[in-house]
Amino acid sequence: MKVRDYILKTLEKHKLHMTLIDPAKQTPKMSGEIAAKACLAGTDAIMVGGSTGITQENIDATVDEIKKNCKCPVIYFPSGANAIPRKADAIYFMSMLNSKNVRNITGEHSRGAPIIKKLGIEPISMGYVIVEPGMKVGEVGEANLVKRGDIPTIVGYALTTEFFGMDLLYLEAGSGAPEPVPTSMIKAVRESVDIPIVVGGGIVTPGQAGKVAAAGADIVVTGTLVENGSFEIKLRKIIETIHDS
Repeated sequence: MKVRDYILKTLEKHKLHMTLIDPAKQTPKMSGEIAAKACLAGTDAIMVGGSTGITQENIDATVDEIKKNCKCPVIYFPSGANAIPRKADAIYFMSMLNSKNVRNITGEHSRGAPIIKKLGIEPISMGYVIVEPGMKVGEVGEANLVKRGDIPTIVGYALTTEFFGMDLLYLEAGSGAPEPVPTSMIKAVRESVDIPIVVGGGIVTPGQAGKVAAAGADIVVTGTLVENGSFEIKLRKIIETIHDS
């Protein structure tokens, strides 16, 4: 089954949780161990990627270790076309719609598309929008950050994503953000579009995850949480909260 179909079929049963693993934050072996624990906790997919420090060597080795340790789909969350893991099950073919640099909107995509085609990796198209504070991804992506609570702008980007025919919309506050994307923004987007909504950044407690899911997020992403040592109990509670929403 294609990963896109897996996502859509799973959403017919319950909302999804995805675990984001940054290859630059630990060794490939440790990444594999994190993935194994996340899968046991019930995560629905593993996303692999980061804003900086991604090389062909570390992304390939990380994906290899994750696939040895976890049966969940492995989706590459790219920072550019410089490194594309050969054994990823899918790649988010995502355009940072509010970047001030065309490189992040279509430039890297035109470079990476032939490689993705050659490798036979499934592309999942995605509109990617960075909300304040944006953190490192907002800086690296040269994002014109959407201000927190700016409903007209976020709805405009959401509709643009849907009108372009993209599979998913990702609202991102940035890894390590002090707070997630505001629920008022998520609700407004949910009322405006029919495509699945992914929300990530600043989600580290079951309460935050529950509010994000209740507001309309179909897929909730956590990443920083798994970088901080013992996380299994907290992650399981977050996943249960999302699945029960």
